[in-house]
Amino acid sequence: MRLDRFLCESTGLTRSLAKKALHRGEVTVDGIIVKKGDLHVQEQEVRLEGRLLRLRPPRYILLHKPKGYISAARDEDHPSVLTLLPAELRDGLQCAGRLDLDTTGLLLLTDDGQWSHRIRSPKKACGKTYRVELAEPLAEDAAARFQEGVQLHGEPRPTLPATLEVLAPTRVLLTIQEGKYHQVKRMFAALNNRVVGLHRLQVGTIRLDDSLAEGEWRHLTEEEIASV
Repeated sequence: MRLDRFLCESTGLTRSLAKKALHRGEVTVDGIIVKKGDLHVQEQEVRLEGRLLRLRPPRYILLHKPKGYISAARDEDHPSVLTLLPAELRDGLQCAGRLDLDTTGLLLLTDDGQWSHRIRSPKKACGKTYRVELAEPLAEDAAARFQEGVQLHGEPRPTLPATLEVLAPTRVLLTIQEGKYHQVKRMFAALNNRVVGLHRLQVGTIRLDDSLAEGEWRHLTEEEIASV
């Protein structure tokens, strides 16, 4: 791993601050001051201002997202989902797939970029299951149309096949493999319907705990992490 990346991941420093620390001669590798970030380190002893640095293990968190929170680090108008976590956990965490402001349910957060990418990439076919409340009764051919793929406005090609399970005339379970902007709402809009409630229940095999109230969270199990 490059030294500048090691500094960022072991301390939470931004790349810019890590670069400044290097230039000031505050970083040593095996006791020698190093000012360039492109040095590759593996088992050497790295210190910042004399403090021994170690990479922290990656973190994987499941959050029950309430309405009114954004799936981003900051926003001028709405609070971030990160504010629902203890302050010591927030640094470096990113949402592995986002939920809209008014969408509730399962949200995964991690600082493991490759793991997050596997969740978000359509090529990995990591299904996301939502409970959807609709303004109007569902069209009879909706399940077949979703299985074929729906052409969304402004998109070059139809959505990947999606699975629809009808619970009631205006309530369904929908499983999709992608995460396009407002995808679920746009899919039902293409069928001349409107989503009035959206709640994510599952990502891959990871399910939202019934015991977790809105705003509550827990660490993922080793089995859940390995399932992605």
